[in-house]
Amino acid sequence: MIKEKFKTLTSQVKDQETSADGTTTKLLIQLQGGQSVEAVIMRHDAGAGKYAGGPRQGGSRATLCVSSQVGCQMGCTFCATGTMGLKGNLSAGEIVEQLVHASQVTPIRNIVFMGMGEPLNNYKSVVEGIQIMTGRCFGLSPSHITVSTVGVIPRILSIANDLPGVNLALSLHAPTQELRCQIVPTAKAYPLHKLMAALNSYQTISRRRVLVEYVMLAGINDSDEVAHQLGTLLKDHNVTLNLIPYNPATSSDYKPTSQEDLTRFQKILRGVHGVRTTIRQEMGQDIAGACGQLVISQSVKQSPKLTDIEDMCSS
Repeated sequence: MIKEKFKTLTSQVKDQETSADGTTTKLLIQLQGGQSVEAVIMRHDAGAGKYAGGPRQGGSRATLCVSSQVGCQMGCTFCATGTMGLKGNLSAGEIVEQLVHASQVTPIRNIVFMGMGEPLNNYKSVVEGIQIMTGRCFGLSPSHITVSTVGVIPRILSIANDLPGVNLALSLHAPTQELRCQIVPTAKAYPLHKLMAALNSYQTISRRRVLVEYVMLAGINDSDEVAHQLGTLLKDHNVTLNLIPYNPATSSDYKPTSQEDLTRFQKILRGVHGVRTTIRQEMGQDIAGACGQLVISQSVKQSPKLTDIEDMCSS
């Protein structure tokens, strides 16, 4: 049905790779201008929570992680995409075409803007793309779409009005301004106290719980002290904290937190501070399709322009 409606596309799938366990498929999509982005399909168990559900081959609930930019200018130190710099913004059509391509692989239930780029830095195209996805052609529920941001404050205040019903995810990664600036350099432009105030304003308008994303970096942001700081910061907010095991990238010296320390960190947040906390079940590491691993090599970026066709994360 979708393929018939979109017989002519401006992008094409250049490569498709599926993880050994069959739960994750990564698509390398070449855009009309010759540059490329990656999108990831993840298959989950249908019975578990949206962010805690375990991966399952052929799972009936598929989530598509879409890219909003070619590269990214935010420079998060743990993320491979940031090493590319910003190469360009995707149009609304190029964002939607990722869903078209993915739908030819498997039916898509959820959309997460957690691929390449900072969605709120390409605001107009992201809003228009989501409006198309939730329109008559695709009919996706706004509540099945999540937009992730490192904290572009002016746009956080806009999204509740422009995209009612859509979920917001905040990539926090640290409970203090000093530590956050170390991990997310662009946080210097958005002080943490102003970011949390913007979160309050967003929730006043939207009445929706916010997903807070937190990549666990061994020896950096995973100590007991940091856990208590994070609990104090979040305990009075309507959030779900999603702890994300770090996925090694060739450009980074970070190490993943051990499972023991990850569990301890979660227990402090839950037991002491009462913060709703989940641990993300990572998928697609063997095909570099997990959180923080999306990056286009120089050889692909310089490939010649082609001409025709062919997807990530309620409670």
